[in-house]
Parts: sequence; C-alpha cells; structure tokens
Amino acid sequence: MKKTILTLFVAALAFSSNAQIKTPAPSPAQKIEQIVGLTDVTLEYSRPSMKGRTIFGGLEDYGKVWRTGANKNTTLTFSTDFTVDGKSLKKGTYALYTIPGKETWDIILYSDANNWGNPAKWDDSKVAAKVRVTPFKMPMPIETFTISFDDLTNNSAVVGIMWENVYVGLKFETPTETMVSKQINTIMSGPSAGDYYASAAYYLEAGKDIKKAQMWIDKAVDLTSDAPKFWFLRRQALIHAKAGNKKGAIAAAKASLKYAEIAKNAGYIKMNKASLKEWGAK
Repeated sequence: MKKTILTLFVAALAFSSNAQIKTPAPSPAQKIEQIVGLTDVTLEYSRPSMKGRTIFGGLEDYGKVWRTGANKNTTLTFSTDFTVDGKSLKKGTYALYTIPGKETWDIILYSDANNWGNPAKWDDSKVAAKVRVTPFKMPMPIETFTISFDDLTNNSAVVGIMWENVYVGLKFETPTETMVSKQINTIMSGPSAGDYYASAAYYLEAGKDIKKAQMWIDKAVDLTSDAPKFWFLRRQALIHAKAGNKKGAIAAAKASLKYAEIAKNAGYIKMNKASLKEWGAK
C-alpha cells in the first residue's frame, strides 16, 4: 500500500512540473498583411491597453524613444522598395519606433528589427527614416493600442498609430506606377486580349491617358469577337464614356448587357442598365 501511494505521489509531482497553465497575454500580438498596389506589407506588433492609466506624458514619457507597442519591437516588412518622406528605402523588415511629444511626434524606421523593445544601445546609423508629424486628438478614447493601414491608394498608404486620445500617421509610397508601366511596356510587344484588357483597366482606374486605354480596350474586344466577353464590353463602355464617346459607350453597354443576360450575370445586367439609362440610350 505504501509503495502504491509513493508511486502516485511521484507521478503527481512529475505531472505538476511539466504542466503549463495558459493565460491570456497582457498585450496580445497581432499580425496584419496589406497589399498596397503591388507591394505586400506585413505589420507585427503587440497591443497593450490603457487600464485606467495616463499613457502619453505618463506611462510613456514625452521626448523619449518608445517601442510603439509592447514586448518585441513592432516591425513592418515590405516586399518591394518603397519611399518615406521622399527618401527611397530598400525592401525588407524595419522596426517601428516613435518619440511622442505634446505638439509633434517623430516616427522612425530602424534597420535593426530584432530587439526586445528598444535597442540596448541606440545606433543613429541604423535610422533608415525619421519623419516628424503632427498628432491629432481623437474624439473618443482608444483603450487598446492600435496600428492600421489607412488612406489606401494604388501607390501609397498611411501607417496609423492610435492610443489613448492620439492619432499619428506615417505615409509611405510604393513603386506601383513604375512596376505596372514596366509590365505594360514589356507585354505590349506581343499582348493578348487579356493583356490589352488589364492595361486599359489600369489606365482607366489610375486616371492615365484615356485615349490609350480606349485603343487597348478596343483591341481586347476585337480579339475576343468570336467569343464576346460581357466584362470586356462593360469596361469598353466605361472607357468610351470617359473619353467622351457616348455613342460608342452605349453600343458597348448594349452588347455587354446582351451577353450578361445570356450568362445570367445579375450584377452586370444591373450595371449596364443603369449606365444606359444615365447615358440616355433608346
């Protein structure tokens, strides 16, 4: 009996020494992936909460480097080269630091992204970019520290930093224009209908040369005349309308409507009918 009790006691000790109780992290980690134009941007950071504390000018001193989050340093990873405040930076991973202030903040991209919080020794030679921005007062308190990608365009976005009652933003730009134009110039040496369509669509959305867009979409439609595509025709209608050719726009919209009805695509049927009404088609 004593031997049995001893065995059970040893087993219980072994279990208790190996068991680990999992509890929620005080500052949960978050990972966000955002596509900006043709650039993949990944944000990784930890999110502390106010919990009744004064943050800026309290928990985080004004005028001192802040890790901009909790735990390991916050990081931003870019899949292509990019630009911050007119300065070109290489693709890769950067740590995001800030220096909060009452009137202005400094937002810093630091080339050494493998620190637990702030670097043990700050190295100015590793400051890839430093931008001074004006903080905005939020209309409501932000309990949990938040970073977001705001004001997205084909060529840029803003890294928005929010906590307590403060918002600051760091704008960065991506080489979308250069990358797309290079593809277009390369592919146009022997483009397919899809290439013409994609190029025309990009020029329409980006507000570029509408005459070129018109030429390309017409070629795309011509190349698919044996098997008309209602979405090609829809894009042709929009481009011709923007180019001021209402007659051509109406003709393309009617053709798109016809083939959308055959395909039973309710979305394109609705859009084409709306456009035809707007353009005064009979």
